[in-house]
Amino acid sequence: SELLSLQIPPSTCHWIKDFLTNRPQHVKHGSHLSSSILLSTGSPQGCVLSPLLYTLYTSECTAPHPSTAIFKFADDTTAVGLITDGDEAAYRAEVSNLSRWCSDINLTLN
Repeated sequence: SELLSLQIPPSTCHWIKDFLTNRPQHVKHGSHLSSSILLSTGSPQGCVLSPLLYTLYTSECTAPHPSTAIFKFADDTTAVGLITDGDEAAYRAEVSNLSRWCSDINLTLN
C-alpha cells in the first residue's frame, strides 16, 4: 500500500511483492552451507533495488520541527537538530518520534 500511495503502477507493486516474498536464504561459511529458510521481510542485502525500496518505504519520514532535519542516504537515516540555548526538547522529541515511527513500520534502529 505504501508503493500504491506513491502512485507506483500496480503491476510494479505486484512484481516487487513477489520478488520480496518467500525468498530462500542460506549462509555459507567456508565450505559449509546452511539449510535454506524462506524470508518475507526486508530486502536482500547487496540487491541493486534495496536502496530504492528503502527510499520509497521511508518517504513519509520527515522532520516536523523547523530546528530538526532527517537525512537519508541508501539505507541510512539520521536525525539532526539545532540545539539553541541548551534546549534539547525539540531534538529529543524528534528522535523519539523517529524511533516510534520506525517501530510502527517494523524498521530496527541500530
